[in-house]
Amino acid sequence: MTTITDEMETKARAAKAASRQLAKLSTQVKNQALLNISEALKARQEEVLEANDRDYSQGEREDLSEALLDRLLLNPKRLEEMAKDVGSVVSLPDPVGEVFDMRTLPNGLQAGKRRVPLGVIGAIYESRPNVTIDIATLCLKSGNAVILRGGREAVHSNTALANLVRDSIAEAGVPREAVQFIENTDHKLVSQMLAMKGAIDLLIPRGGADLIRRVAEEAAMPVVTGGIGVCHTYVDKAADPDKAVAIAYNAKVQHPTVCNALDTILVHSKIAPAYLPRIAREWAKAGVEMHCDRRALSILGPLEGLRLKPSTEDDWGKEFLSLVAAVRVVDSLEEALEHIETYGSGHSEAIITEDYSAAMRFLDEVDAAALFVNASTRFTDGAQLGLGAEVAISTSKMHARGPMGLRELTSYKWIVLGTGQIRT
Repeated sequence: MTTITDEMETKARAAKAASRQLAKLSTQVKNQALLNISEALKARQEEVLEANDRDYSQGEREDLSEALLDRLLLNPKRLEEMAKDVGSVVSLPDPVGEVFDMRTLPNGLQAGKRRVPLGVIGAIYESRPNVTIDIATLCLKSGNAVILRGGREAVHSNTALANLVRDSIAEAGVPREAVQFIENTDHKLVSQMLAMKGAIDLLIPRGGADLIRRVAEEAAMPVVTGGIGVCHTYVDKAADPDKAVAIAYNAKVQHPTVCNALDTILVHSKIAPAYLPRIAREWAKAGVEMHCDRRALSILGPLEGLRLKPSTEDDWGKEFLSLVAAVRVVDSLEEALEHIETYGSGHSEAIITEDYSAAMRFLDEVDAAALFVNASTRFTDGAQLGLGAEVAISTSKMHARGPMGLRELTSYKWIVLGTGQIRT
């Protein structure tokens, strides 16, 4: 009798074997596989949306949060965007085989590095079915096999997308086994994946804080940590008010349920009396609830039509994932930097200022994966930063940081070319 753990072992062995074949495939073959995926997302739209509707309806019955339902939802527009992102990856240079840092040593040896795939990537993720396509696409182009384990809430959507991917790559001559999907949602399989050091070379968790913490603590193999985004925007005394309103509105409202959305806005006291009413009125039109410190409340309290609450200590350092923003008035750049250092998660931070010195100091002193000057934190995204897509946003400092694309899914080996040299 085959158990679920036997099934996991079988799929892991198949992925390992496929990874060795995948590493040798030409860029042309890999690109054709991706083009097939992009076309299938359009041709098989009805099948995917029907599966997603089953998941979404079940999520509504189980009272999933608004943020989780939004992440779960697929529609024709989102599928079109997914197909476009896959096409973008096709146009990117293939990192595999790239030779870099090549130099000639005094003894005549030529030494350098050549990029190689990592091998097998394991991905454990929640809610977002688009992650199935993003991770599979980037792994395939970078020569890595992948084992996908999505959450129970998206099992039908993920199964449909994984089957679509496997069919598409097989048509191009890529081993179907290079993409493995774990349909069984038994939590025991997560524990098994975390222990499979010999089969999985890198593990990527995508989901809530509890999942990421568990994987980081229990995994036997290297793990990419990140995705928890407590994102600040600091409006400096030298900010252009029009830019500051547009940027803060975009960062909070454009897609509030994602990790790079604004959570806390820090406003310099010299600009706060003029600026805060402007952004508050704009946010109010979108239904944003503002958790304000005492000084912000004193400025905004007399105004009508705003959704205001006094802030509490729990509001600082909180990832809201909704139309809620914490608001604090500060007296200096130093105070803003101190707040971000205390409450930031190392994800994305922004300053709005026309003062070059203030901008450079912000870039020098803030410790985060992505920093922005006069731009929205919503740009912390692989597709937006020219990577085609991303497998994760890493907030750790080892191996990769920020949005992880093709290059971040490779390692390298030293290559040394000689003409008969021996070491004396």
